[in-house]
Amino acid sequence: MDKKVRTRFAPSPTGRMHVGNLRTALYAYLIAKHEGGDFLLRIEDTDQERFVEGAVDIINRTLEKTGLIHDEGPDKDGGCGPYVQSERQAAGIYMEYAKKLIDKGEAYYCFCDKERLENLKQEVAGKEIMIYDKHCLHLSKEEVEEKLASGIPYVIRQNNPTEGITTFHDDIYGDISVDNSELDDMVLIKSDGYPTYNFANVVDDHLMGITHVVRGNEYLSSSPKYNRLYEAFGWEVPTYVHCPLITDEEHKKLSKRSGHSSFEDLLDQGFLTEAVVNYVALLGWSPEENREIYSLEELVQAFDYHHMSKSPAVFDMTKLKWMNGEYIKAMDFDAFYEKALPFIKETVHRDVDYRKIGEMVKTRIEIFPDIPALIDFFEAVPEYDVAMYTHKKMKTNAETSLAVLKEVLPVLEAQEDYSNDALYGCLVEFVKEKGYKNGYVMWPIRTAVSGKQMTPAGATEIMEVIGKEESLARIRSAIEKLEACK
Repeated sequence: MDKKVRTRFAPSPTGRMHVGNLRTALYAYLIAKHEGGDFLLRIEDTDQERFVEGAVDIINRTLEKTGLIHDEGPDKDGGCGPYVQSERQAAGIYMEYAKKLIDKGEAYYCFCDKERLENLKQEVAGKEIMIYDKHCLHLSKEEVEEKLASGIPYVIRQNNPTEGITTFHDDIYGDISVDNSELDDMVLIKSDGYPTYNFANVVDDHLMGITHVVRGNEYLSSSPKYNRLYEAFGWEVPTYVHCPLITDEEHKKLSKRSGHSSFEDLLDQGFLTEAVVNYVALLGWSPEENREIYSLEELVQAFDYHHMSKSPAVFDMTKLKWMNGEYIKAMDFDAFYEKALPFIKETVHRDVDYRKIGEMVKTRIEIFPDIPALIDFFEAVPEYDVAMYTHKKMKTNAETSLAVLKEVLPVLEAQEDYSNDALYGCLVEFVKEKGYKNGYVMWPIRTAVSGKQMTPAGATEIMEVIGKEESLARIRSAIEKLEACK
């Protein structure tokens, strides 16, 4: 490729970053970096009504956390600034280019008021839409100048043809043709002087040398209008890469109501940044090799956007949790423990070894909020049914468990060293002496000290953490419970 690849991420500062926006940023970054190109950040804040205070900070924070570091942007001028559209609007850039289109006959002033535009509305495919009738295109130059001088509010519209066909090429969807009769004369400059999203995009992408435009496939229908603008200016059309829709498990568009539609939602739910980035990369793209776990650096090497899918990508929470669990397993323990400790402390208030609890759960969780339910028994034994003592494989039941606990209690009372190894050795000796199998003894003890069907560790590991006094108290309580049920 003889031209340096330049992509951009151009979010609107309207709140938390949606998963779809994060994927757009990620794909734009990967396309640029795979080819040794530049990744730009541009803030598109021309829709002032939707602007949310602090949203730009969220954008910057998200890109920094995910490692999608831009080469140019509001804080890194590479010679194409400003990189904030409101600042570009204030500099008169969009009006300058809109007037160039007017001079070419490719755009025109429109002075129609709201009442007239309302009367142009018609029902198309069950929806009420306004198709402009080019009324103001036919105003003479003198009439236009008179209205401008009188201060009559106006917009500037694109002058699209009404006959023929416009064809554009998308690198994912191929050639797409649209009948020009469907191309409404869209507004380029609004009555407040701000450019529309579509117009500002085209002007900025050209002036910033963007070679590949990555966006969601909801913009496919707008692409012919983009192309008409490029052609009207005589500019080279960039490569379009439209990403497939992301849906929830019910195949509905991912929405804020789903609770996991934004990057920060997912972090709040205990997901790791690296796992989210890895998973989002696979929402619409398939690597050539048969693997799913990728670091960002590995994604840069492997990413080929030609392998993107046209079909909607399903955001599968179960799959993301599995992937997050794999990342947790691979974490350095100290880094894991730092993130796990708040969940451990909020659940267990006893003076116990929190690190040992962390070691127990590290390979058993998928997200950090899984921790409390796994370890709450360290704080106190929950209410449980004595049916839990029945285990066919271990050949135990409430009656045999009561007998075993009564037998082993004096042995555990006499045991001074409550480290895991010492306890395990002690109980193995007891098992040999009595001629029992390990599980026949360990199952009742683990049930007694935890009150849980499933625990992140065995009986002796649990007893090491809670200590001798608490272990014996729990076993005595279990004996009373079993005797009361006889």
